[in-house]
This record gives sequence, C-alpha cells and structure tokens, in this order.
Amino acid sequence: MNFNLNDEQQMLEDSVRRFVDKAYAFETRSAIVKAAQGGSAENWRTFAENGWLAAALPEEHGGLGGSVLDTALIAHQFGRALVVEPYLGCAVLAAQTLVAAAAPGLKDTLLPALADGAQRVALAYSEVSSRGDPAIVQTLARQDKDGYRIEGAKTLVLGAGHADWFIVSARVADAGREDEGISLFLVPANAAGLAQQTLPLHDGTQAAELTFTQLVVPASALLGMRGAGLEALRSGLSHGITALCAELVGAMERAIEITAEYLKVRKQFGVPIASFQALQHRMADMAAELELSRSMLYAMLAALECESGKTQQLALSQGKAFIGRAAKWVCGQAIQLHGGIGMTEEYAVGHYFKRAVVADILFGTSDQHEAANAAALQEALRAETESV
Repeated sequence: MNFNLNDEQQMLEDSVRRFVDKAYAFETRSAIVKAAQGGSAENWRTFAENGWLAAALPEEHGGLGGSVLDTALIAHQFGRALVVEPYLGCAVLAAQTLVAAAAPGLKDTLLPALADGAQRVALAYSEVSSRGDPAIVQTLARQDKDGYRIEGAKTLVLGAGHADWFIVSARVADAGREDEGISLFLVPANAAGLAQQTLPLHDGTQAAELTFTQLVVPASALLGMRGAGLEALRSGLSHGITALCAELVGAMERAIEITAEYLKVRKQFGVPIASFQALQHRMADMAAELELSRSMLYAMLAALECESGKTQQLALSQGKAFIGRAAKWVCGQAIQLHGGIGMTEEYAVGHYFKRAVVADILFGTSDQHEAANAAALQEALRAETESV
C-alpha cells in the first residue's frame, strides 16, 4: 500500500487542518461541549460543504469515491482538536455499515443525503453484555404479517442525538446458527416504540441508550439478506476502529506539542524545565510511543486494503489494543509533566487523556482485543501442531 499522499489527499488533509486550527480552538470546543448538543450544526454543515462526509462514500452513490485512508486523514486532524461532532459515529461507522449492507436502491436514496449532511444515520449494535463484540446480540426481531417486531436495548450509540435513522442489529428469533441469526434493520428515529436516553461521556462527547418496545418495522427495513448482518457490521466496525485509532494518533501528537511548549516556558531554579534531562527522557519515550502507534495505524490501513477475514480482524485488534493503551499512557504522561495545571478543566491537556480513556472503551477495550489476539494465536498454534 502506498502511504505517500496524492494531490487530492494532501489537499484534503490541509483543508481539515486549516479548519481545526482556525475554527476549533480549545475555547470554542469548550463552548460546544457546555451547550450539551452533541456538536455544532454549523460545523456539520461545514463538514458537508468541504466534502468530508462524502470522502469515503462510493462515487456512484453521491460520494467522492475515496478510501479508508481519506477517512483516517480527516479523523487524524479531528483528533488533534478533540472535535466533538459525531463524525466517527455517523459519517464512518454507520455510513460504512450502510455501504456494506444496503441494497443499491436504498444506497441511491440515502447515501447522497448523508454525503451532503441533510440526514444522519447512527449504528446501534452494542449491548451491555456484548462489550463491543458485534456477534453478541440479545435484541430480538420476530417476523409477523406486519414485518418485524423488535424488542431489546442498545447502548453507546454514537451520534444518536441528531440521527434521522438507526441501523439496528437484532437476532431473528427463529434463525439457525448463531451468526446466521444477526440481521440489520433501518429504523426511523421517530418510530413508535423507540425510547432514547442521552449518555454524556467523560470526554465531552455524547452517546445514547436505545430501548425498543414492540417496535414494528416493515419487511423492507431489513438491510441485505436476513441473517447476514454480521459481515456488514464487521465492515463498518473495521472502518470505525481505524478512524478512532487515527484520531488517537492525532490526539497524542497534539498532547506532546502542548507539553513541549509548556516545558519551554515553565521555569524552576531559574531555568526552563525543558532543560532537565529526566524530563527530556520522558518526552522521548512519549514520542517513541507516538511513532510506534503511527506505524501500527499504517499496518491497520494496509490490512484493510490488502487483507480480509481473520487476518484483517487480527491486525485491527492488534492496532486497537496497542494504540488505545499507548494513547492513555502518552496523554497521562502529558498531565504528569504539567503538574497540577494539567488536571484543571480549563486547560486543554487533560481533555486529551479523557478522550483516550473513552476511546479505549469504544469497540472493545485494549484488554479485550489482546485476549482476541491471544485466542487467535493459540488457535493457529493448535492447527499447526495438529498438521505435523
């Protein structure tokens, strides 16, 4: 995979960088978070006008025909500014799940509206017992003459606050094998039987908990083939995990920059503390973790481009585990190097750590992904042993 940006990708990165530098200062972000609206509608229009919502959507359905690399470029710059608008939840996670699951007719109808910002879709797949695993689904969809009746609950639905539609994973009640039972349904946000409760997250972003009580959807609400939703879910999550990791790399970059600037102006014993060798070593360790994370992100992008199946999922799990843990460590060290001021709500650096903590929980924690890696390695070793 070629990681040298072409002219269009370079212009894309530059345009997002200019936006976050000029229009997303920390004070501006703080005001958006304080408003508790889940982001600015004006900023979302800006995202659409600049083509960022359409960047990785298929060209034949109103998008710009880009790849996951375009998504990563946008998410990386958003991570530097801790953008709170639900780009990850709506423009990546839900949109890419829709691309993977929906029939061409629905794509022609809905994807152009997502690309121009007229409508938003959120993905409701996570449940309390699933801890981010898309294969663990207790929500049920029972088929009857009216279509399907959905019963259950979803949590940590990113971008739910302004969503017009939800993509809901549910297990068809009479399905056979476990994986065959998971289907995806497109549910309007104003459907009778759908209750929504906002969940403010620790980093200033918002999610929601959805409860479905005898919610009726027509048969046409089924996305793709019945029982074949897990593959589409994993496709959307692959893009979402990669975008989240790109965001964390951007957050680490900016946390290190803020810390380096602070060490140059903070004085002790009459000299800047940046001259202290112990602190220089700490900064070097943080920079090393950042570069290792960047390399891991490249490996994730290459896996999405060149691999498939278990090989791809293993690479993504490895990246999520490593980058999630590295981001918490780097941003935590940034607070330590600031001392008490780093803990204040009015200072930016502590908010990067908050984002890293929340990001580690989304889509499965570092511990969960490491456990998945270990299980995959044990399975491979067992298969190799049996073949000898």
